[in-house]
Amino acid sequence: MLINLHSHLEGRLRPATAAELADSLGVPTPAEGWDHALQLTGPADLTVYLQKVAASYPFFARRENIARIAREAVEDAAADGGDYLELRFGPTTHASEALPLDEVIAAACEGIAEGTAGTGMPAGIVVAALRHHSTEQNSAVARAAARFAGAGVVGFDLAGDELLHPELEPHVEPFRIARAAGLGLTCHAAESAPGHAARAAVELLGATRIGHGAHLASDPESLAWIAGEGVVVEICPTSNWYTGAIPAVSAHPGARFADAGVAVVLGDDNPVQTGSLLSGERSLLSSVLGFDEAALGRLDTVSIEAAFLDESTRIRMRDRLAAQTPAP
Repeated sequence: MLINLHSHLEGRLRPATAAELADSLGVPTPAEGWDHALQLTGPADLTVYLQKVAASYPFFARRENIARIAREAVEDAAADGGDYLELRFGPTTHASEALPLDEVIAAACEGIAEGTAGTGMPAGIVVAALRHHSTEQNSAVARAAARFAGAGVVGFDLAGDELLHPELEPHVEPFRIARAAGLGLTCHAAESAPGHAARAAVELLGATRIGHGAHLASDPESLAWIAGEGVVVEICPTSNWYTGAIPAVSAHPGARFADAGVAVVLGDDNPVQTGSLLSGERSLLSSVLGFDEAALGRLDTVSIEAAFLDESTRIRMRDRLAAQTPAP
């Protein structure tokens, strides 16, 4: 199955959509075109990677554009063979006096609802707070996310520059608000900070899933703790290579995580930038990282249970997986 549990809305803007909308927004078309502006040609570093993602931001300035980008993201994931998609994004990046926070989130929810209606593939929004924002700002984001719980928003995340802003204490209150609203909790952690940052995200924020967690590989004690607590790690191999977090896809620690008993799920992070949708990421698990059929089956099972799904959808996905699984 293709269950995508780590994918950013800002990293799914079609270059063709950018080209179509640029004139109406007064956004100058880059000399080499939008494909070049948005897509990486190969591995770089996190700064270059994020610059490519940020090239999409001007297109989120209007409500109808946000809805369209979200709808197209669902359509693209479904066309890739997807069974479920969680789209995370930081709405404060796109909010303005003309487009309040609630309108930004509402537009994304409308877009995924349209995409689901058109494709039949379920999807949900994971609202991301940002590390460099204050407790007050992120609490406002959490309250806005809570207002859309059950109406498109399924989870809450913390994203941003972990090296410059490693502190988690300022974000305890936003996560408390999100948890009280029944939202699933995930957190980008141990992506660029040491492995113990993942444990801190679980203990301080109540996260049940960790985004990337690459540096757990060099912290056996934290890795064992994550495995023992049943915390899920969302891996995105190609993206980690493109940001320079790993020297090659073959060096990704996903297989080591699985061997250590960590519950692993998969995402494509920012597929427009990397050129790799979830089907490509799953292929890498078997062709490069050594996941056999049994390991892929465990990934599917974990993904269904870890997804921020309503129970009726979870049951349908369990049934679909059972129907696809060969009898022993």
